[in-house]
Amino acid sequence: MADSQISMPSYGGLTRFKEEYDSKLKFGPGAVVAAIIATIVIIISLNYMYPL
Repeated sequence: MADSQISMPSYGGLTRFKEEYDSKLKFGPGAVVAAIIATIVIIISLNYMYPL
């Protein structure tokens, strides 16, 4: 019966991503928001120019 117990993962499943992985590509939050807005504008303009 003691073998069927479920053990908790170490550190409670929390990881520190900064220590684990360091990306070569780094984007600031402003660049991400600008890319999202640019994508939305492109999609809306394409739908306006080429309606289905």
